[in-house]
Amino acid sequence: MMESNRGHLLPIYVLADESGSMTEHMDELNDGLRSLHQALLGEPMAAAKVRFSVLGFSDDVVERVHLVDLRSANEFPLLRTRGMTSYLAAFEDLIQRIPNDVNALKREGYQVHRPAVFFLSDGLPNHGEDWQDAHRRLTDRSVTLGAPNIIACGIVDADAQTINQVATEAQFGFVANKGVDVGGAIAKFCTALTKSVISSGRSLGSASPQLVVDKPEGFTVAIDVI
Repeated sequence: MMESNRGHLLPIYVLADESGSMTEHMDELNDGLRSLHQALLGEPMAAAKVRFSVLGFSDDVVERVHLVDLRSANEFPLLRTRGMTSYLAAFEDLIQRIPNDVNALKREGYQVHRPAVFFLSDGLPNHGEDWQDAHRRLTDRSVTLGAPNIIACGIVDADAQTINQVATEAQFGFVANKGVDVGGAIAKFCTALTKSVISSGRSLGSASPQLVVDKPEGFTVAIDVI
């Protein structure tokens, strides 16, 4: 076993809905992720503490970016729309992926903090799928190594109750306010994600590291929506 001397890391996953209904809004999401990348280039101390993955989910999960160090990442591959909205496929993928990633980073000598998943969906999960069981296993710390904190954001037709179920804590579930322009909501999601990544990365260098979650402007905590 290597000595843990390479410092602390926070794995962050963006798990973005690539189902067909997102077609008109993918450019905004890709632009937002590009601006996140640019912002982190200007925050090298925070960026050093984060490893960043971008996953697109529809019928299955496609890895677009894998555990990159944002200081040295090239252009991000683009998210692309396809297929339906399988929350089940998304959570089953993470049940395999996160323990593998945590173990790989530990083997490199890092101390790994509990991963954070930023989940974005514009619709309801596929009808008839039991995604809740996969979600339970994913977030059960006695079952899944590195069971993540999940920050869930719903836009357009996403259901507040569902988003609240996906979020691992009540204050981590957000839905865009009615009447908010979709492109604007996606941009604000990306801005909040950027702030969260930078603040959390900075925090890892402090005496009391913590996950910092910035509420996107124009969103409401999902549990508050009746």
